[in-house]
Amino acid sequence: MTHRQKTPEGAPQAVLDAVRERRRFVVASHARPDGDAVGSQLALAGALRQLGKEALVVSRDPLPQYCLSLPGASEVTHASRVSGDFDAAVVLECGSLERTELDGLQRYFLINVDHHAGNTLYGAVNWLDETAAACGEMVFDIVQGLGVPLTAAIAAPLYVAILTDTGSFQHGNVTARTFDICRRIAAAGVSPAAAAAAVYQQGSVGKLRLTGALLAGMELQAGGRVAVLHVDDGMLREAGCGLDDLEGLINLPLAAADVRAVLLFKDFEGQLRVSVRSKGSIDVRAVAVAYGGGGHRNASGFSVQHPLDAARRRVVADVAAAVDAGTT
Repeated sequence: MTHRQKTPEGAPQAVLDAVRERRRFVVASHARPDGDAVGSQLALAGALRQLGKEALVVSRDPLPQYCLSLPGASEVTHASRVSGDFDAAVVLECGSLERTELDGLQRYFLINVDHHAGNTLYGAVNWLDETAAACGEMVFDIVQGLGVPLTAAIAAPLYVAILTDTGSFQHGNVTARTFDICRRIAAAGVSPAAAAAAVYQQGSVGKLRLTGALLAGMELQAGGRVAVLHVDDGMLREAGCGLDDLEGLINLPLAAADVRAVLLFKDFEGQLRVSVRSKGSIDVRAVAVAYGGGGHRNASGFSVQHPLDAARRRVVADVAAAVDAGTT
């Protein structure tokens, strides 16, 4: 059963019914979780518990540092396999079940809730809403549809989900509904200023050093319209910081008027991952999909094979072509 957009009442009735009819849930999202993944999981789990249901939040990888103070974060289980007598698994923000990197989920009744184009519709119930600025918006609809009060403990993770996945409300998928949800979150007792400070103003001195190193090594390609950044294990060690300290740094070159897209090559432990950001109509998701990845028009990611120099040349050329296509 597939639903591609929310109804005027909010979440599709099939999603609400699937939740109401079951008692024990595992709530999962993608590996290497971001703020939207974690915030959506914690908010939904909190709502399920308010209904008297059981909810186990599982993550393949550690949570970002800025999420550790969110309500329910200390109860997240870190594992590579899910087992237990659950009635359903709610998988959030995952275009495919494989993105969770969790074994065992396929055993359960799957409720798939996502806002990424290209979702493989792997659930028994699927809700895909590409108009949602964040999966957190969809979870908000579920919470409202279930009649659960929007407490601060549920609202705080939702705000982090929306704040981070919209690039601090800068991405093109932000709508009036996004701000209406955030208004209701603020009315529930969440301080937007405090939440933003927790996400963006709790970095280490090492992050400042890393920022300088990244920008010092920045290359401009395609007539200055594409900024290329690179980070590896050695740079992290020298700066004295960790992977969490990379949060948000890819967006810095977009502050330059001429830069239309940014590539960040992350070379860690022999794996080469690429994050891409863009402005306006520049569709970098199409580039990511071509390399087996995905995401959104202005924010996507994928993996490529070494050697780095060859991969960089190919990817820069493809992003430059996307910039050309988006500005004509």
